Amino acid sequence: MLSLPVAMGYIPLGMVFGFLFVQAGAAWWLAVVASLVVYAGASQFAMIPMLAAGLPLASLAVAALVINMRHMFYGLSLLKDRPQNFFLRWYLVFALTDETYSVITASRPRPAANQMAFLAGINQGWWTLGTITGAGLGAQLPVSLSGLDFALAALFAILTAEQWRVSRSLVPVGTALVAYGVCSLLLPTHALLASVLACVIAGLLAPSIAKRIR
Repeated sequence: MLSLPVAMGYIPLGMVFGFLFVQAGAAWWLAVVASLVVYAGASQFAMIPMLAAGLPLASLAVAALVINMRHMFYGLSLLKDRPQNFFLRWYLVFALTDETYSVITASRPRPAANQMAFLAGINQGWWTLGTITGAGLGAQLPVSLSGLDFALAALFAILTAEQWRVSRSLVPVGTALVAYGVCSLLLPTHALLASVLACVIAGLLAPSIAKRIR
């Protein structure tokens, strides 16, 4: 049940990725390999034009590192709940996406350590299923998947609503909106990356500020 909202976003988004990857001239099976080995939605979409332009793998690796740097902070907040099994622990490190993290932290009670890894595996399965379907369509049919990319925005809206339902605090959403608004004015070409960094800094400073206020 916890994975169903993620499936509603991951399957259509995976289809879009697989379709665009094949339409860019790559083999369909490489799209599946990317979803199994890379498994980072934003990075996978970013790699399509980079691969089409013939950029070296080092450039792709740096771009993926910058885009997914926020995931390190996700892991830090779950250190006490990490699985004891070596393989499950490192798989969770690899597969802890935005959506999986949101589902884990919004659930009450929070899933057990091994259940977290199991949930991450199911979510990757949804993404890979979508990729296989989209890659197959891209290789066989001249169809367009235009518009399905909105599923990502819809998925994040659902996850944000669930986070608010649990915490009943508008501070995280308000911080994100203010950060993006300010960064859009100051750094319009890098607004998203700058606002993510600003929110991370705000999250790190929040505990110390709260202690001083008390």
